Amino acid sequence: MVKNKRRDGFEGEKLISLPEAVCTNLVKNYPATSQIYITHIGYFPKATFHHRQRRNGCRDNILVYCMRGKGWYKIGSNHYVVAPNQFVIIPATSEYLRYGADEDDPWTIYWVHFSGKDMNGFNKSFGIGVNDGPRQIPLNEKGLEIWDTMYQSLAMGYSTENLCNANLCLYHFLATFLYPDKYQHVQQLEENCITQAILHMRRELHAKLTVEEMAAKHHLSASYFSTLFRKATGMPPIDYFIHLKIQKACQLLYKDNIKVKEVAEAVGYDDPYYFSRLFKKYMNVSPEQYKAMREK
Repeated sequence: MVKNKRRDGFEGEKLISLPEAVCTNLVKNYPATSQIYITHIGYFPKATFHHRQRRNGCRDNILVYCMRGKGWYKIGSNHYVVAPNQFVIIPATSEYLRYGADEDDPWTIYWVHFSGKDMNGFNKSFGIGVNDGPRQIPLNEKGLEIWDTMYQSLAMGYSTENLCNANLCLYHFLATFLYPDKYQHVQQLEENCITQAILHMRRELHAKLTVEEMAAKHHLSASYFSTLFRKATGMPPIDYFIHLKIQKACQLLYKDNIKVKEVAEAVGYDDPYYFSRLFKKYMNVSPEQYKAMREK
């Protein structure tokens, strides 16, 4: 039986190829996007008979993330097998390039082509080479979340906002593969306690919390808790709590017919004058001015 090799056209696939003119105009008008930008993006579920052949290589980098099944790729005379929970970044190359799905167990893949003004320099900076081969990675939930954001943004059309948003997300997407340890959910107990502390803060924006109270909930000393919190967030716990309160106050001030005093009480300040001074310190305008700016 003759097997029908296919570049795309798989049931349930997602595929966007950006017109070259769109990429060219974006880079010309927004030079900040010229370092790297998306040229093609796709998802192929159980891609039976998937096969691509590029005799002159590809001027893009190609990231392929295999979720299930198996596949393969060849660069020159080198042959590599890609298994589940593996990814590969094939650098831009002029060498003969081929890749495709395993015949018996075809892969399910998320993939992105991306290019830039200096791909050789980019690849050299991050140690991306032609002969790297596939790399093992735990389930990259964060990467898949960002992939979906990029895809949905481009699917909404090629407006400047959509293109810039997708391409800025590309950096974060690549980081989840290049530095996977930074994005795994199996984290240290200390990181979990900081997450829980922040969630507790969000639930208690109307209250007055102390470092001692927050630390006690996790059976830690106030000083050690503060050190962990600052390391994770970049600021002391109370400063972070105030930041959340001010953020909530800004949201409340957008409501019609709400008084500054009511906003102050909602975020835990009995004295509206003290609240106003604190708000101005963080926002550079008073609550009244902020509300007036919104209404205007």
